[in-house]
Amino acid sequence: MEQSFPVIDPIATGRNILRLRREKGLSVRQMQAWFNFEEPRAIYKWQSGQSLPSVDNLYALSVLLQVPMGEIIVGALPTNQTMKPQEQPAARFFLSCFLQY
Repeated sequence: MEQSFPVIDPIATGRNILRLRREKGLSVRQMQAWFNFEEPRAIYKWQSGQSLPSVDNLYALSVLLQVPMGEIIVGALPTNQTMKPQEQPAARFFLSCFLQY
């Protein structure tokens, strides 16, 4: 059985960050203050999929949004498969490695 290398889908992850932010009723400015960013550009880049949060910022984002990091990350899936973020092997694998230490 051939298994492809797991990668993060930045666009889907950005949409997920946007959805989670809205579900918590947070504004971009509130997130900017939480991260102590001088401007909100990084948050807009995350939401649009132009960039991904660093591991430290991903952890802080999970605390702010009150969800596990694996619910923020969306893995890229081969051809037309859909899964909830927490069901994706890439997210589970990342978290299992990260949380061991």
